[in-house]
Amino acid sequence: MKNMNAEEINSNAEKAAFKAAREEFVSQWGALGSQWGINRTMAQLHALLMTSAEPLTTDEMMEELEISRGNAHTNVKELVAWGLVRMVVKRGERKEYFEAEKDVWEIARTVARERKRREIEPALAVLRDCMEKSRTWESPEARVFHQQMRQLEEFVSFASKVADQVSGMKHGFAIQLAAKLLG
Repeated sequence: MKNMNAEEINSNAEKAAFKAAREEFVSQWGALGSQWGINRTMAQLHALLMTSAEPLTTDEMMEELEISRGNAHTNVKELVAWGLVRMVVKRGERKEYFEAEKDVWEIARTVARERKRREIEPALAVLRDCMEKSRTWESPEARVFHQQMRQLEEFVSFASKVADQVSGMKHGFAIQLAAKLLG
């Protein structure tokens, strides 16, 4: 066994600490994702790519997260569809590489836009449909139902418009506005 100098020991200690911290982040990001209605593996892949200095191949992601090729492929494809990950072509390479958006504000805007498209817009469609169907109903129960649908539709529409405005703002302006509102 060769003798290691202090610099090599520090470098190895840093690598081990980095690996542990990154694994903790990836694990926790996956747990948060599942609480937000996002597949745990999808969130973990996003965290891995978001914290990678270089684009990764599917094989590298599979090895790091100890997941199957099918699981990795399906979830990376979904991340690409969300606009959070993009494929990168490396000259002279046949493998596909992937990298995540690194700008936190852009990530938040993308997630907000996709969640609106996938969740808020369908919910609004149901509320509007129920509101329209119940518009002329006369029974007390039907009037209460209609009133509740109208109030829910107004609130969800308002929240959606606010989210659109905030996600459309430049990062610095949004932070200034938030500081004013919270200050």
